[in-house]
Amino acid sequence: MLTLFAKHAVIDLRLKAAGDLEVDAHHTVEDCGIALGHAFVQALGDKKGIRPIRSGFHPKNPFTGEAYVPMDECLARCVIDFSGRPYLVWRGLDNAAYKRLSVSEKKQDFSTAFRFGLAREFFQGFANEARCNLHIELLYGDEPHHIVEAIFKAFCKGGGCCLQQDPRISGQLPSTKGKL
Repeated sequence: MLTLFAKHAVIDLRLKAAGDLEVDAHHTVEDCGIALGHAFVQALGDKKGIRPIRSGFHPKNPFTGEAYVPMDECLARCVIDFSGRPYLVWRGLDNAAYKRLSVSEKKQDFSTAFRFGLAREFFQGFANEARCNLHIELLYGDEPHHIVEAIFKAFCKGGGCCLQQDPRISGQLPSTKGKL
């Protein structure tokens, strides 16, 4: 999913991780989110001229920054604001978060066997370290592989766009408070 993130966010990303995977993936996955959040903080620098909340918009409200990403039968949404206030909203995935996997599901590809509770830990680690408001929502979907791909693509569209400079506010903080 991090390779997918780098491709669709149009960023260079190399991450080397080592962990106690023989025990479980929890801390390794969480630490990857923390490392990515730290990289975003460095990439954003003083945040002058960034697009703080942007990656497309909902047609009924063009003033919001939402990324909607379809993946076959799934639809996911992600909204990110690098406001300096860490907060994660995680909706529509709780039923699958700690679901027990059947033997046949465990033998399928890794994204099918990946527990959504781990994805939540990744995004919580990212939001805490990047000091951003991160809202991720699965609007609908059934296939675990498609769900994981849809939420990561929505995340990368939102996150990658925030790294872009907006020439209309070059050299300015995108805040009325004077700091982010």
